[in-house]
Amino acid sequence: MDRTARKREKEKKMVSEMIALYCRKKHHTKGGLCSECTELKSYAESRSDHCPFMETKTFCSNCRVHCYKPQMREKIREVMRFSGPGMMLYHPVAAVSHVVSTKVEKRRLEKEQGEKYLH
Repeated sequence: MDRTARKREKEKKMVSEMIALYCRKKHHTKGGLCSECTELKSYAESRSDHCPFMETKTFCSNCRVHCYKPQMREKIREVMRFSGPGMMLYHPVAAVSHVVSTKVEKRRLEKEQGEKYLH
């Protein structure tokens, strides 16, 4: 499996974990996802599978193109806002890795923007 495929699978796993946590806590499901969260998970995985920027981006929140439909984008944001802090309890290694990767990527993007204006 190449680097891009591994990144894609890692992203899909993280999103799935966050949706599962959200669904368990907000919708009080046990052993699976409700239909709304199943639809969101499927949609998020589809977006990840078709992402042309996977090789160079870290996470969708740092992407310059937002390919989610507005309604789905709002749903995934709600999931991320709710599940993000909880991930520290349920998946601490993945959560810390995600935070570090996001910060590094944001710095890289800011540096690129700064260099663009200097030229």
